[in-house]
Amino acid sequence: MMKRFVKKLARHWKSTDFFQKMLLVLLTLLAAFMLLPIVFIFNHAFKPINELFLYPPRFFVQHATLENVTNLMFKTQSTAIPFTRYLFNSIIVSAATLIAVILVSSLAAYAFSKHEFPGKKLFFALTIVSLMFAPEAVIIPRYLVVAKLGIMNTYFAHIFPFIAAPVSVFLFKQFVDQIPRDLIEAAKIDGAKEFRIYYGIVLPVCMPAVATIGILTFQGTWSQSETSTLFTQVESLKTLPYYAMTLTNGLANNVVGQGIAAVVTLLMFLPNLIIFLLFQRKVIATMANSGIK
Repeated sequence: MMKRFVKKLARHWKSTDFFQKMLLVLLTLLAAFMLLPIVFIFNHAFKPINELFLYPPRFFVQHATLENVTNLMFKTQSTAIPFTRYLFNSIIVSAATLIAVILVSSLAAYAFSKHEFPGKKLFFALTIVSLMFAPEAVIIPRYLVVAKLGIMNTYFAHIFPFIAAPVSVFLFKQFVDQIPRDLIEAAKIDGAKEFRIYYGIVLPVCMPAVATIGILTFQGTWSQSETSTLFTQVESLKTLPYYAMTLTNGLANNVVGQGIAAVVTLLMFLPNLIIFLLFQRKVIATMANSGIK
C-alpha cells in the first residue's frame, strides 16, 4: 500500500510543472511550520520535571513520562474538588450550549428567511450589528442579565450567555435562503406543520452549517473561563478552563504544578483538534455557501 502511494506521488510529481512543484514545496514547509505548536503541546505534556525547567528549553521531549498524568489524576483527588468534576462540568456545559445554540440559531434563521413579521428587517439588522461588539464590551450587560434572572451559581449561568450567537444566525440564514419558498408552501399544503418543515426540510439543507457552528461553539465554550469567574462562586460548578487558569496562576512557582498544567493544556486542546479534523470538510462547504471569503 505504501509503495503504491509513493509511486503515485512520484508520477504526480513528474507530471507537474516547475511552478506547481515550488508551490507544493512551499505549502508543505508552511504546513510543517504550522504544526510546530501542536507538536510542542504534545511533547510538553510528557516532559519530566527536570526537562520542564531546562534553559534553554528543549522543543522535543527527551525522556517521555506519564508522571504528569498520574500527578493530575491522583494529586487532585486529595483536594475538595477533584479534577474529574471540572472535566465533567466542561463536558455538560459545552454539550448543552452547542445544542442550544444550534436550535435557537437555526430557528431564528428560519424565521428571518421564510416568515414575515413586524420589525423583521430591524431585528435582523440588529443581529448583524451585534457582530461588531467585542466580547469584553458585553461582560457587564451579561452579568446584569444573569443576576436579574437569578441563575447565578447554576449550570444555566454557563449556558445562557452564549445562546445568542449572531454569527450562527447569519450562517444558518445563508443556507435557509437557498430553500425555495414553493417547496415550503407545498409541504404546508400536504399538511406539514412548522416543526415538520423545520426538521424535515430546513435542517438537512443546513447540515454543513450545523457542523461549522458546532465546531465554533464547542471551541468557544470549551476554552472559556469567563462564566466560572464571573457567574459562579461555587467551586463544584466551575469548569476545566478555570481550573487550568488556577494552575498557571496559583502554582507558577510550583514544580509539580507546571507538569499538571501542561497535561491540562493538552486535554483542553485535544477535543478541539479532533472535532475540527472530523468536520473540516463541512467548514469549507459552509464558507463556500455563505459568501464568506
